[in-house]
Amino acid sequence: MGISVRDVIPLSHARANFSELAEEVKAGAEKIVTKNGESFIALIDSDRLDYYHRLERERIHLLLVNEVSRGLDDVAAGRIKEAGSAIQSIKRRRSA
Repeated sequence: MGISVRDVIPLSHARANFSELAEEVKAGAEKIVTKNGESFIALIDSDRLDYYHRLERERIHLLLVNEVSRGLDDVAAGRIKEAGSAIQSIKRRRSA
């Protein structure tokens, strides 16, 4: 669902009509509240917020799985170094 012009409201309007706005949000609308003409906060349904947080966690998990897969590919291709010697090499380069 996109945000329409009707969904962008000034903070003063939000204060005066909060109950009405809350009902609209619960029914599926999302509201952008502005302060001094700038985007300030968003009003969204709590179930939708939970859904967004779950999506964010899933994305993080997928990124981690991708990194693990790339690491395993590096191991299989022999593109690895022993940690101790790699750290010593980095320290030598930094001190040079």
